[in-house]
Amino acid sequence: MKLQKRHIFIVGAVLAVLLALAAGLLFWGRRPFRGLEAADIASASVTLRPPDVTLELNGAEIEALAELLGDLRITWPDQSYTEYAGQAVQFTVTFADGTETEVTDYNPFLIIDGTGWRTAYAPCEALNRFANELLRERGG
Repeated sequence: MKLQKRHIFIVGAVLAVLLALAAGLLFWGRRPFRGLEAADIASASVTLRPPDVTLELNGAEIEALAELLGDLRITWPDQSYTEYAGQAVQFTVTFADGTETEVTDYNPFLIIDGTGWRTAYAPCEALNRFANELLRERGG
């Protein structure tokens, strides 16, 4: 009888840990660009819609972009962003290895290479603000 209770306790503890991990991913998310550094980025541009303006980023701006991308957190896939209206800020990032990624900030969504994700609000908002500040600085 004691062995059976111990077995049930162990199974319950394992399930509790798995549930806690799943909840952590759901509520805190994962960071797809964690560890990204400016040296990893060969070039980058941002397109703001509206007003349909594309800007090429320079060295200091790429450094800021790498930090902002590293802070982004996604939670779960969600394609319902197509039902929203607002400004989309699309970054096209070419990495040093030649690969290219499109990251679209459409808060509360982040669209990475065509897949929509729910995202943590504050880091996504910071990325949007960064793009709009660039536009303002350049007189766009």
